[in-house]
Amino acid sequence: MKDKVLEILKKYNRALTFEEIDSALNIKTVEETTELIQALKELEEEVEIYHSNKDKYMIFENSNLRKGIMRTNKKGFGFVDISNQEEDIFVGMDNMNGAINGDTVLVEILSNKPDGRIEGRIVRVVKRELSTVVGEIYFKKGKGYLIPDDEKLKIKIEIPKGKNKGSVDGHKVVVKLTSQISNNRFNGEVIRILGHKNDIGVDILSVVCKYNIKDTFDEETINELDNIKEEVDEEDKKGRRDLTKEVIFTIDGDDTKDIDDAISIEKLENGNYKLGVHIADVSYYVKEGSAIDKEAMERGTSVYLVDRVIPMLPHKLSNGICSLNPDVERLAISCVMEIDPNGKTVDYEIFESVIKSRIQMTYKKVNQILEENIVPEGYEPYVDDLKTMLELSKIIRKAKEQRGSIDFDVDEAKILVDSNCHPTDIVLRERGLGEKLIEDFMISANECVATHIYYMDLPFIYRVHEYPKEEKIRNYLSFLQTLGYTVTGNIKDVSPKSIQKLVEFLKDKKEFKILSSLLLRNMQKAIYLPQNLGHYGLASKCYTHFTSPIRRYPDTTVHRLLRTYLFNNDMSSNTIRHWEEKLIYIADNSSFKERESVECEREVEDMKMAEYMADHIGEEYEGIISSVNNFGMFIQLDNLIEGLAHVNDLGDYFIFDEATQTLTGERTKLIYRLGDRVLIKVKDASKDRKTIDFEIIKKL
Repeated sequence: MKDKVLEILKKYNRALTFEEIDSALNIKTVEETTELIQALKELEEEVEIYHSNKDKYMIFENSNLRKGIMRTNKKGFGFVDISNQEEDIFVGMDNMNGAINGDTVLVEILSNKPDGRIEGRIVRVVKRELSTVVGEIYFKKGKGYLIPDDEKLKIKIEIPKGKNKGSVDGHKVVVKLTSQISNNRFNGEVIRILGHKNDIGVDILSVVCKYNIKDTFDEETINELDNIKEEVDEEDKKGRRDLTKEVIFTIDGDDTKDIDDAISIEKLENGNYKLGVHIADVSYYVKEGSAIDKEAMERGTSVYLVDRVIPMLPHKLSNGICSLNPDVERLAISCVMEIDPNGKTVDYEIFESVIKSRIQMTYKKVNQILEENIVPEGYEPYVDDLKTMLELSKIIRKAKEQRGSIDFDVDEAKILVDSNCHPTDIVLRERGLGEKLIEDFMISANECVATHIYYMDLPFIYRVHEYPKEEKIRNYLSFLQTLGYTVTGNIKDVSPKSIQKLVEFLKDKKEFKILSSLLLRNMQKAIYLPQNLGHYGLASKCYTHFTSPIRRYPDTTVHRLLRTYLFNNDMSSNTIRHWEEKLIYIADNSSFKERESVECEREVEDMKMAEYMADHIGEEYEGIISSVNNFGMFIQLDNLIEGLAHVNDLGDYFIFDEATQTLTGERTKLIYRLGDRVLIKVKDASKDRKTIDFEIIKKL
């Protein structure tokens, strides 16, 4: 009966009443009517159809509702993550309807906001996946109670006697919910003690556990490490090209221990450049289907936090035999490209290799050479190679810009901490010529590998970034007009070149950093897919991730596919069928795990920023208004710390204009708008709530 109902609704392609469905199905008996009622009820529960308040039924996709996962925010609002849809749906505090982080929800689309967001309202919680909760335990009359870390989690959790695992007052614990007592009351059992709330590192570990990110490896995975060699031997080198005599080196951050890419350069007699990108051959050691491989696939990515890295692979691999450390032989997959003076790759080879990095360079010291002409000790033999690399980097970057590659130039914060993981300073991450050089070379290798397999028409995993929605860009341009900026050109043109020109137009505006960030928010998300849909932001027709197999599982998968297709020449029907099926899961899981790790990293940064500002209450700073709401303004300081100036603290009654994103004082007529620079004083900061409150002293 359910299939028949769906067939009728699809056929008519509009909302139908019960009577219209009954008539279309030619229902004649009471039994059939009862069966229809039950079918409609089940289809509604399964979110296959939507039952409107006008008592009509329609196919769910045709309604103004979407189903997705709720991702709540510390500020009280949330975003609904819609599968196979590029943009999240923003849900304000007043429209959450009891939804909590991780819930599967139905969200009704209300409107498109001026800054490009789609706004919605939670209609119903379809499924609550909540199974474990992180928080602080306390005891009263022998019974334990949990205070969840997530203040938005409006539930009460009781821990019966014998279920507390020996925890005491003040311990941070992970609790498994075992039964529901009433609507918002649960019984739980402590399954892990993280440590006392004041212990060093427990604050970050609590956030890690909230996102269900594994910080330890399974016993089976650990046991498998005994079979991993610590050095490359002669057997490993068979069939590989020996590049150990070539000048190959790495460039990374000062504290990098998992080095997965090395580079080499040669200027050819014909004027072209021979660029070598040599990537750690992780898949040689991590065999498909092994315990290490299964755990890496489930983790999807390494997670980089303020004071630690939670690796995708155990340290014996990530910092050891797979890491391209200097002065030791390592196995690699090399992509060696011949690039002409116009930045075009005219020839290339992809092969298995053995390399020996000459030196572990740092960005800081490379930038001294390239930007200041200062040569640090030990770098003297490589100065010419670095300058040749810079030549090629500029050529590649110019070619990318000419085709429409977009540089949003969004800054990142770097949080410096002491030995107790207490933040001592927050600065902007440097992005000098060395960082850009490596970025250019890695993009070239990723494109080369992706294009090669694409034209072989074999199953593959791509890094995909689709075109933005025309309506979102149109709304953004309208928003720019409210700020007094008029952008000329075809508003329907959302090509990379058009957006690149828009970014260039904004670069000399005082609000550039904010406007660039808002524009980026209007772009679709880059994800992994087994289909090639191109990479919009890079203006690349074909793109993948090949260059970081130590820390990203899709890259490991790409290496495995290269070995299968190119080195082992296995393109059998069984192999193709196997990868066609498996890549669907790998792509979907990798995209999900990437989002989770980003959210975890952001929450840890918010917590440490609040902890840092708690030491600076009463101090004054300059900042820029990064967003305006009816309840106040968020002010971003020059080091990217962001705090809220609440409307009640502005000294007047302020009226919010959503169209222009402004707050106007009723008495003073003072106007605050996006991009205004202001002087603020730090009013309050809470590490636990991950919030910072500012008072505005004056406009600048």
